[in-house]
Amino acid sequence: MPLTVIPAAKAMRIPDGVAPQAAAAVMLKGLTACYLAEETFPARAGDIALVHSAAGGVGSLLVPWLLDKGVRVIAHTGSPEKAAGIPGDHTLSCRFEDLPDAVRDITGGAMCHVVYDGVGAASWNASLACLPRRGTLASYGNASGAVPPIALLDLMRGGSLYVTRPTLADYIATPAELEASARKLFERIASGVLKPKIGQTFALRDAAEAHRALESRSTTGSTVLLP
Repeated sequence: MPLTVIPAAKAMRIPDGVAPQAAAAVMLKGLTACYLAEETFPARAGDIALVHSAAGGVGSLLVPWLLDKGVRVIAHTGSPEKAAGIPGDHTLSCRFEDLPDAVRDITGGAMCHVVYDGVGAASWNASLACLPRRGTLASYGNASGAVPPIALLDLMRGGSLYVTRPTLADYIATPAELEASARKLFERIASGVLKPKIGQTFALRDAAEAHRALESRSTTGSTVLLP
């Protein structure tokens, strides 16, 4: 097998108490959950957060991460089946157009301090409508397509809203930033806050078969390649 070399600045040491397979299963998604919860909007105990795609790769890690910080989480999924087993204070599987009213009922009109949105175009209007005065929308993904052009006056009319479009590379741009984020991620895996779900493993030589399984949508959880 050919030797693969990566820059030392991009390597991370896996601490004792964290299985290498678990680290591999959540690295990209876990680091994304880290910057969303800790830096993009440093959520605090008592805050109310709406997480779209709460059963997805990032959402399934972001929800328990926020709950561990004492945040009140409203987890939104695409179907009741996906909602099953998601921890949190409230789980919704309603249509996007019905979401603001559902959030208003749950929060008594207070709405959400932050909305974490990896869906994009389909959820954009609903996400903005779930924010109170000076609320924050973190739009970190485009699963349904790119969001529409933003009119800044609409943010003013919505209550001086904040909107950000973060990406992981800007939060782990230096070795120190990468190390700090990885440490927070590994601490939460070791303590049991995050429970990586490995649905299937493949030998590295069978990488093509793994790609075919992913393309056919026959996989569950994370897929890990083993040397």
